[in-house]
Amino acid sequence: MGSADDVYLTFRAIAEDQPGPKLRAQFERCWPSYREWFLREGEAVRPSYAVCLRMLRTHMPELVPVYERLIGAVDGDDQMARFLSLYSPTPFLAACSQAMWTRGARPALLRNYDYRSHLLDGVILKTRYTGTRVIAMADCSWGALDGINEHGLAVSLAFGGRRPVGPGFGIALIVRYLLETCTTTREAAAVLRRVPVQMAYNVAVLDREARHLTAFIAPDREPVVTAAQVSTNRQGAIDWPEHARIWATVEREQALVHCVADGQGSLDQLTRAFLMPPVYRATHAGGWGTLYTSRYLPREGAMECLWPDRSWRLGFDDFVEGEQHVRYVVRAAAHPAGPA
Repeated sequence: MGSADDVYLTFRAIAEDQPGPKLRAQFERCWPSYREWFLREGEAVRPSYAVCLRMLRTHMPELVPVYERLIGAVDGDDQMARFLSLYSPTPFLAACSQAMWTRGARPALLRNYDYRSHLLDGVILKTRYTGTRVIAMADCSWGALDGINEHGLAVSLAFGGRRPVGPGFGIALIVRYLLETCTTTREAAAVLRRVPVQMAYNVAVLDREARHLTAFIAPDREPVVTAAQVSTNRQGAIDWPEHARIWATVEREQALVHCVADGQGSLDQLTRAFLMPPVYRATHAGGWGTLYTSRYLPREGAMECLWPDRSWRLGFDDFVEGEQHVRYVVRAAAHPAGPA
């Protein structure tokens, strides 16, 4: 029996090639929370529909037909259409850790998503929006927190640990765009250098040939594309000491660097590190903590969603719709409340 304070989440796997009734049902469940977030700073602060559409046409033209089908699928009004563009949305902060394994026959991208539980969509979508099959952990309906496409390109994100905010797209739509339009790490790097982003993020990319990159992107300076295999929540020097201390940015990074650099290490050992402290963050009051671990296997065309007590494999050739009900044991100490 769990404690009354414990947190419970349901993760759903949904297959729908184009925005349709399944996505609409999920959107209707989440729209009250989406709307509250969208209006948090006042509706006038959010860009107009005309601006949102123009920015999509300018920077991500391949997504415009999908965007229009999505609005139709949810019978979207002006607010919904502006929200779904994910252009200059309400800022939010997370934590997250990510690492890439490039040795041996099973290259892999792993990530922990550290966030507030009640703000997670909890939906793994298998789609073919632009003709490319994609499996991704959804955010804001059609955005992606992490994912893989049928070409073997895997992508994930982590907050960059810096506070500047500027005009640009929410990172979840940029991740979606990478998965829809890129086949290699090199192509992804070109996109990350040109698409404007709203906040600072670290984006990890791995392709089928084990070519990898970590891009440090932000609204106030030029992107930096590196060969780093590990990233948490900083872009070089610590820019926000309080956030780094609370979320153990350096400690998580050092633990993962040790695993990746260990000549005697293995992919399984790296995976275990993601499910243990300091990388794994226990859930605290308010629902903050590690909500899931993803492991992407480009050569197998599959993702594995992991928790300390179970795993869930979903591949392009064996994607079975279903649910996972996950309980998080809440610890006594609480993270300070933060923007979300």
